[in-house]
Amino acid sequence: MAGDNVSWKERKVRFAEEDLFVVEVGEGRPLLVLHEELGHPGILRWHRELGKEYRLVIPMHPGFGRSPQREWMTNVRDLACFYGWYVRENLAANAGAIGFSFGGWVGAEMVANDPKLFPRLILVAPMGIRPAVGEIMDMFKVTARAYLAATVLNPQTTPEFKELYGGAPTPEQFEAFEDARAQTARLAWQPYAYNPSLPHLLKAVTDLPTLLIWGRQDNVVPLNAGELYAAAIKQSRLVTLEGCGHRPEIEKTDEFLREVRSFLS
Repeated sequence: MAGDNVSWKERKVRFAEEDLFVVEVGEGRPLLVLHEELGHPGILRWHRELGKEYRLVIPMHPGFGRSPQREWMTNVRDLACFYGWYVRENLAANAGAIGFSFGGWVGAEMVANDPKLFPRLILVAPMGIRPAVGEIMDMFKVTARAYLAATVLNPQTTPEFKELYGGAPTPEQFEAFEDARAQTARLAWQPYAYNPSLPHLLKAVTDLPTLLIWGRQDNVVPLNAGELYAAAIKQSRLVTLEGCGHRPEIEKTDEFLREVRSFLS
């Protein structure tokens, strides 16, 4: 159980001739959740709350967690096309998608390839577009723990962050972080964390309601990248949360949920 009477399960899906591990939270219309660059963090309060209304479908990206790496997959667009295929075959009548950081970039590439794939899209501080002001933080210049600390404005006052990462990392957690970093590098290294063609291709996405959520004090993906996303996607709205870093879902959970619920409904 995920708590609050919301069930969750992990299952292995045989898809495209290989295994894909998927976590599902709640019941109802499927909402695809695309996790961040260090992997799925576990079941958080926002998952439990939104799982009361939707079935959150959280695939572990190939090469992350228990999902095997696919050698043919060499960039983010490959991953996006793979997930587009998965959605068309497995998530009919979906409620949309929500992507976080690296996963938000994947979601943006998915709709650049197929603008009719989702009825609605939520991108939470996505990578993918190079900001004109500031730079996307290079996660490979620091340790995984230092990078994690930089994703929130104040680790000490963010309860779920302390629960997830406050103690010494276990060997299993350290190995998972390093595997995730290796796969992120494999898919997003050159150029680092953005695709020069993406803002141009997103201009073809003209009929997709899109919600962009950003922390004003994001030290990982500067807010200017959100402004560029908003300029590229015609039917988009940028929501900026004050006193918040790169992870609005745990730093400003109530505000995050309010915006997401309002948008999806």
